[in-house]
Amino acid sequence: MFTGLIQTVGRLTGAVARGGGRLLSVDIGGLAQLPTVGASVALSGACQTVVALAGGAAQFFAAPETLNRTTLGAKKIGDYLNLEPALRAGDPLDGHLVAGHIDAVATVLALRSLGESRVYEFSLPPAIAALVAEKGSIAVDGISLTVSAVTAKSFSVSVIPHTLRQTTLAQLSVGDGVNLEADILARYVARRLAVAPSGITDEFLLTAGF
Repeated sequence: MFTGLIQTVGRLTGAVARGGGRLLSVDIGGLAQLPTVGASVALSGACQTVVALAGGAAQFFAAPETLNRTTLGAKKIGDYLNLEPALRAGDPLDGHLVAGHIDAVATVLALRSLGESRVYEFSLPPAIAALVAEKGSIAVDGISLTVSAVTAKSFSVSVIPHTLRQTTLAQLSVGDGVNLEADILARYVARRLAVAPSGITDEFLLTAGF
């Protein structure tokens, strides 16, 4: 599990096709504590396992499923990735619970400055549209953000200067792809309602005083 609070930004230093997947080498020297082999690290939101370490670099094997569902297959040597080590018992949960399981890839539709902050508008893939709500949480490239507006086909977030400095968001341009992970609580509520409708209706809510 993760929190969506990016610890540092790493650079992709190598990428080799292997077994239908991709062996990625990433400079992780900026992490406060280097992980061990077998540990989990979120690479721009995608949970990946450290398979080898060499100095301040780590290798990760991105399986075909990961390449199909994330932007990791399109990353080029020199590209930057948001890094977050796995949450440890007792660590502060200042963002929101993030599993590192990417739901969809979205596209940057627009961006504009708002004082010192910046507003980003992203496409909203139909597969997760029901899981994204105004004022709800969402992870964009692994970053815990709050949805400021949502329509049938897009959603927006307002990003503060600190987040712009500490993550890859400032490098994004219109047309770029980003990894999305919907709020894990919304995902399970939607699944629960899909397989076993709760019977909660407008009439029930009115009767209960809501």
